[in-house]
Amino acid sequence: MPVHWQERLAELPDVLRSRSKPRTVILLGDLAIGGDEFVTIAGPCSVETKVQLLSTADRVSRAGARVLRGGAFKPRSSPYSFQGLGAEGLKLLALARERTGLAIVTEVMSECDVSLVAEYADILQIGSRNMENSTLLAAAACAGKPILLKRGMVATVTDLLRAAQCIVSYGNPNVMLCERGIRTFDTTTRNTFDAAAIAILKQVTHLPVICDPSHACGNRDLVPALARIGVSAGADGMIVEVHPAPEQAWSDGEQSLGFDGFESMVADLRPWIELNRSLRSKQSKAEQVEAMQ
Repeated sequence: MPVHWQERLAELPDVLRSRSKPRTVILLGDLAIGGDEFVTIAGPCSVETKVQLLSTADRVSRAGARVLRGGAFKPRSSPYSFQGLGAEGLKLLALARERTGLAIVTEVMSECDVSLVAEYADILQIGSRNMENSTLLAAAACAGKPILLKRGMVATVTDLLRAAQCIVSYGNPNVMLCERGIRTFDTTTRNTFDAAAIAILKQVTHLPVICDPSHACGNRDLVPALARIGVSAGADGMIVEVHPAPEQAWSDGEQSLGFDGFESMVADLRPWIELNRSLRSKQSKAEQVEAMQ
């Protein structure tokens, strides 16, 4: 890593790349996040019904997804919006894992719910609204599960790394960083997708980086294009919203892909993923040579 980044981020030693720590690979059974495979995380914004979740899990699994996403607890901007099924949603996620073999990621919103969510989830998601909730970060870290840490809507890259440092400092090294778009003056899309943040994070940190094209734009028509940008910027994977009937979704239907759209996007991404894998292989070999010098 260039010296100027080391100097600017000296307060965050546990999350910075180094010769001895070029990258972290998070293992979940036969799944390696941050390794050579581009990992796709897909599923509905909210767990709604058994049929909805199981049909989605089946289709995204067949299309190549390795992790199922779905919100059991939902932090909504409006108090009148669907807030999630809670514990019943967690049970449905566990059933979907049993049926498909997909790992499960779901959001935990409160330190009081960490033990409950950790009982069902393989990965705990810290949402953008809670990125700087230090009490929640500490509790989630101590649960011992890998953590998907989403960048706050108005957080800088350094802010995101500080939150990751907080988690690692509690003894949990298995953190994934997620670029999900930030709020700017532009209101054309739901958020502004910061592709530069992905490139910077891949240069300065050893932690896996995940892109979220769904929340970045808020429009399903733009999701495939932003997914390509995320792959090109070097992301280790993506998290994308998929629903059997997006127009009828209880939350975030406007940014959710239907089954056909998701399958088409995954197929179209393969050449980009292969190119990124080739470039990463060259970089890995260069790092090995540098480490031996």
